[in-house]
Amino acid sequence: MASEDYFQLFGLPSQFALDSDALDASWRRLAAQVHPDRYATAGPAERRVAMQWASTINDAYRILKSPIARARYLCERAGCDLQTENNTRMDGEFLMRQMEWREQLDEARQAASLEQAQALDDSIEASRRDIQALVADLIDQQHDYDGAAAKVREWMFIEKLLAETQSLRNELRDRRH
Repeated sequence: MASEDYFQLFGLPSQFALDSDALDASWRRLAAQVHPDRYATAGPAERRVAMQWASTINDAYRILKSPIARARYLCERAGCDLQTENNTRMDGEFLMRQMEWREQLDEARQAASLEQAQALDDSIEASRRDIQALVADLIDQQHDYDGAAAKVREWMFIEKLLAETQSLRNELRDRRH
C-alpha cells in the first residue's frame, strides 16, 4: 500500500493540473468501499485491512487536494528529494523578495497597520499564484522536476510567510473590535 500511486488509486492522470471534482467523486466512491460500517461483521484481519485502505485513501486525497502537497508528491515520485530540512538554497532574486516581505511584515507589526498587513498579504498571494502557475508548467509541460522542486521550496516559504501575515491581520482585526 505504501508504494501505491495516488493518481492511479483515484483513476486520475499523473500531473499537476487536476480535476478537483473528479478527485472528490473518486474519493467519495473509494471511501464508501472501505467505510467501517461495511466491515462491521467482518473478521479482525479484514477490518484492519479496510482501515489501512481508508487511511491510505484519506492520505492520498489530502495530498492530491492540496496544490503544494501535490507538487511535492509529483517531484518526489520523479526522484527529486526536496531536502526541505537542509536545502535552503534559493534564487537570489527570491531571497531579496523574501527579505523585503519580512521587512514589510515587521513594519506592519510595529505600526499595527491592518492596511499594511493587507497590502503585504495581497502581494504574497499574487506571488503564490505566480509560483503555482510556474510549478504547473515545470511539471506538466516541461517535465523539469528538479526545477519544480526548487520552486516548491520557495512556495513552501511563501505559504509560511502568508500564514504569518494572515495571523497578523487577524490579530490586528481583533484589536479593533
